[in-house]
Amino acid sequence: MSDKAQESQALLTRLAELICEFDTSRISDQAISLSRTAIIDTIGVTLAGVTEPCVTNLFKVPGVGSAPGTSTVFGTAMKTSALDATFINGVGSHAHDYDDFSQPMGGHQSAPLVAPLFALAEERGATGLKLIQAYVVGIETEIRLARAVNFYHYDKGWHPTATLGVFGAAAACGYLIGLDKQKMAIALAIAASFASGLKSNFGTMVKPLHVGQCARNGLLAVLLAESGYDANPATLEHKQGFFNAFNGPGNFNAELIFQNWSNPLEVLSTEMGLKQFPCCGSTHPPVTMMLNLRKEEAIDPKDVAKVDVLVHKRRLPHTNNPNPQTPLEAKFSVQYAVARALVSGAVRLGDFEGEAHFDADVREVMSKLTAGPHPDMADDSPEQFGAEVTVTLKNGQVLTRKISNLVGRGITYPMTSDEMWEKFNDCAKGALPRADIPPLFERLETLEKVTDIRAVAKLLAKRALPGQSNRTQTHIDTSGGSDGTNVLQETSWVP
Repeated sequence: MSDKAQESQALLTRLAELICEFDTSRISDQAISLSRTAIIDTIGVTLAGVTEPCVTNLFKVPGVGSAPGTSTVFGTAMKTSALDATFINGVGSHAHDYDDFSQPMGGHQSAPLVAPLFALAEERGATGLKLIQAYVVGIETEIRLARAVNFYHYDKGWHPTATLGVFGAAAACGYLIGLDKQKMAIALAIAASFASGLKSNFGTMVKPLHVGQCARNGLLAVLLAESGYDANPATLEHKQGFFNAFNGPGNFNAELIFQNWSNPLEVLSTEMGLKQFPCCGSTHPPVTMMLNLRKEEAIDPKDVAKVDVLVHKRRLPHTNNPNPQTPLEAKFSVQYAVARALVSGAVRLGDFEGEAHFDADVREVMSKLTAGPHPDMADDSPEQFGAEVTVTLKNGQVLTRKISNLVGRGITYPMTSDEMWEKFNDCAKGALPRADIPPLFERLETLEKVTDIRAVAKLLAKRALPGQSNRTQTHIDTSGGSDGTNVLQETSWVP
């Protein structure tokens, strides 16, 4: 198509064509592996989230989860509509803020996609490979839109996980069920009017609610387009459309959506990664260096005289918290996270529950730990997730580990199978019987070979006890727990 012809087309019409004509041969074995890993990770953190108050409180609202349907609420024996399952699982996926993240998106790329894809695939009997292909399309869509609007979009106060994730969910679900180009453009246009999510609600249950709502809205947009709804495909560029309303004139670059589309695929980017630890992503580089030191040097915390942590300047405003008083504050304390890594040799969900952050041995290390900006890490460097950790022992020995950039555990530093299993098992054990977790993990490890996603969904459901129906097993314990959400940041993106 000529440049002039492209200019006359609505942006969402152009985008819909790219989505519908997506060449699946571009999805290499590596891309399948990375996508499968991200999906497994998202399912794991969803299982961890379904017992949190931000999810259990949903069931106090009349009608939530009561719609008839065949889609599973993860970690329960509950079946409901694809829309309701997407909403509930979507909230759960971000309950602990433990899901993967992307630097260009300024948010979490997988959570808006996995819940609606599984709910829809279960309803319609899609294959695992088709689900992975749809996931790749969803990632490509939301990250390309992010490149067009960020970081002005993020700094203005929008929550990109939700405001951009809704487009990814619509693209992925529309691709999964085979919408044609016209209906795909309509679905994306509907999604544009569904986009919402304000950073002012970070630190509350509303942050994960954003994810559940955007995932549901993306799926709803697809179902409405499939039914014959209409919408304006020019709603991105319209003078009162998405770009101008959300960013304002001159604060976006629409052509970045299309530039080198899928070449390379966004799922192969070095700018996204999994969260190995259930705390702020800015703490992950120093935590990783401390764990490496502990393992490689066999450090005994009792032998430590001093710990110095140096990180990129942008990592400190939200993590320099030497005396956290709540589990949520502990998630945003580099002092606590690094000290916990040294004392326990791991950082797990339980370390951010109850009174764990007051552990005497951890507090002893924290009293010897200082954190500050690294003098050799420039403010404007493209590598802003670096860290150097130095441990001085009582005998005078000095041990150091340094990494220049670690945006989670991604393509350049993937989590091992053992590390993936450790995280998944830690997440799933609160929702599923321990004996049911290994078969689920093993099936997910070969997701692309699954001929009907309903076989996986059976493993995601909590089995009814003998003599009880599924309907009697839908209760979720609403006692205790923290909201596990992020805190408001005004000046920089915090994964």
